[in-house]
Amino acid sequence: MTLIELFETARARLQAAPLAYGQGSTNAHDEAAWLLLWRLGLPPDSDLTALAAQPVEPEPAQAVLALIDERIATRRPAAYLTRQAWLQGVPFYVDERSIVPRSLIAELIAGAEGADCLDDWLGAHTQRVLDLCTGNASLAVLAALAWPEVQVDAADLAPAALAVARINVEQHGLQQRVRLIESDGLAALLERYDLILCNPPYVCRASMQALPPEFRAEPALALDGGLQGGADGMDFIRTLLAQAATHLQPEGVLVLEIGHERPHFERAFPSLPTHWLHTSAGPDAVLLLTRAALEIWQATLTDPTCRTQA
Repeated sequence: MTLIELFETARARLQAAPLAYGQGSTNAHDEAAWLLLWRLGLPPDSDLTALAAQPVEPEPAQAVLALIDERIATRRPAAYLTRQAWLQGVPFYVDERSIVPRSLIAELIAGAEGADCLDDWLGAHTQRVLDLCTGNASLAVLAALAWPEVQVDAADLAPAALAVARINVEQHGLQQRVRLIESDGLAALLERYDLILCNPPYVCRASMQALPPEFRAEPALALDGGLQGGADGMDFIRTLLAQAATHLQPEGVLVLEIGHERPHFERAFPSLPTHWLHTSAGPDAVLLLTRAALEIWQATLTDPTCRTQA
């Protein structure tokens, strides 16, 4: 069997199965390539066309197809099978203790094509960055790589997720610049930051109930925005926005991902002065708030005069 024949067999099996994508790949073609190259020990950016005629011995070919069958039978995300994921071309270790890294905020850090760039909101004053709800620390690592002059705190409520984060911080040699902190939201954080990045749990109750098995394999704590009883997915975000201004420097900004939940966000915070950022998902999934905007918003909540003027 040639490599391209093996790939086509793997792709056809995935395509015929009732699978969900979106955790590192978006379709059967890309996922088949990912799993095949990983199992054969080939670089993930290998050109399948250039390798098309390469013969594959029966034993490794069977190993590839067994991995494909495991993906179909278990509905586990491919990243959990390979223990590897990439975000903006940077490799990360991942397992079931944290969600598969896919935050759109990564595009803003990297200045990806078609996305806004966070550099426009930063400057010489930017010295301390917080990655809140860090998971496997992918955003913390990307921030440290993008801005070599900054110190990064990476905080998460789950000790298990922080254990995965530690693997990635060490893998990228960033132990001196990325500090891991166990914290329930901002509760254990005493610093003021120039930039807070946050991809929090924001999935609403109806969406949680409709998640396919691949996404239910991830820690619910990292996804479910209604763990405090709310149906709109905004529980964590309500607490965060009430506290964020006191954790930001005067010129500081908060960058917050809310995925497909913009309608719920706008109903929950109708008077909040929000700047929406463009990513590959469009202008509705990630927003930016300045400290000044948060303070103005808080004033409108407590002062009827400010609310009338706003």
